[in-house]
Amino acid sequence: MFATDLALATPLLILAGAALFLLVLGAFLPRPERVVGLGAMAALAASAVAAVVGPQGQAFSGALTADAASVFAQVVICLGSLVSIPLGQAWFARRGIRHFEFPVLVLLAALGMAMMAGAGDLLSLYIGVELQSLALYVMAALQRDDAKASEAGLKYFVLGALSSGLLLYGASLVYGFSGAIRFDAIAAAVQGEAGTGVLFGLVFMICGLAFKVSAAPFHMWTPDVYEGAPTPVVAFFAGAPKLAAMLLFARVLAEAFPLAADQWRQVLILIALASVAVGALAGLAQTNLKRLWAYSSIANVGYAVLGLAAGTAQGVQAMLVF
Repeated sequence: MFATDLALATPLLILAGAALFLLVLGAFLPRPERVVGLGAMAALAASAVAAVVGPQGQAFSGALTADAASVFAQVVICLGSLVSIPLGQAWFARRGIRHFEFPVLVLLAALGMAMMAGAGDLLSLYIGVELQSLALYVMAALQRDDAKASEAGLKYFVLGALSSGLLLYGASLVYGFSGAIRFDAIAAAVQGEAGTGVLFGLVFMICGLAFKVSAAPFHMWTPDVYEGAPTPVVAFFAGAPKLAAMLLFARVLAEAFPLAADQWRQVLILIALASVAVGALAGLAQTNLKRLWAYSSIANVGYAVLGLAAGTAQGVQAMLVF
C-alpha cells in the first residue's frame, strides 16, 4: 500500500527532492546559476513525464488524487514553470542580478501547484496553497534593491496571509459541521442541501480561493504586485498558478459540494461578473503595461469562473480549455 502511495506521489517527490538538492548545491558552488537552472528544468521535465506514465488513483488515504485532470494540470504546470526558468535567468542576468534561488523557488511553487491540482482533502488543499504562496511571495520581492519589488512582495504577503486565514477558517467550519476532511466524505456528510454552518465555511473557502486566482472583489493585490514584481515573475504568476488554483476551485466545489450547487453557483456568478467588469473597465484607464496585464488577468479569471458556475463536467472542461 505504501509503495503504491509513493508511486502515485512520484511527480511530487521529484520536485521536492530536486528543490532541496539544488538549494544545497547552489550554496556551495561558486557560480551556481546555470547548473541550478538546468537541474530545475530537468526535474520539471522528469516530473511531467512521471505524471503521464505513472499510475492513477488515490494515495495517502485519499489525501492525494491522480486522475486525468490532475495529470493534465501537472504537465501544463511543469511545462509553464520550465519555460519561465531560462526567461527569468536571462532577465536577471541582463540586469547584473545573480539569484540561483529563482529556479529553486519555481520548483517549490510547482510542487505546491501540483499538490493543489491533486488535492483530495482539506489538509492537502491548504498545504498545497501555502507552499505555492510562500514561494510566490519571495519571487515577487526577488529584486531586492528595487523599492517597488519590495512593496509588491510585502503587499502580496500581507494580503495573502489574510486570504489564507479565510481559507483555513472556512475549512475548519466545514470540518466542524461535516465531521470530515476528505472531499468525498464531506459530500456524503452534507447529502443534499448544506446546513448553515457548512455554507458559511464554503463561502469563506470560496473567498480564500478567489483571492488566489485574483477574482474580483478579491483582486486588490494584483495590479500592485504585477507592477512591482520582475517581468518574468509576472509572466509566471499569470500562467501556472492560475490553472492550479482554478482546478482546486473545481475540485472543492464538484467533489465536496456537488449537491449544494444551487447555493454556491449564485456566489460564483457574482464573482465572475464582477471580475469581468472590473478587469475590462479598470483596464481602460491603465498607462502601465504590467498593470494592464493584471486587469486582463482579472477579466480572464471571470470568464473561467463562469465555466465553474455552470456546475457541470462540461463547464469544468470548458474552464480548463480556456
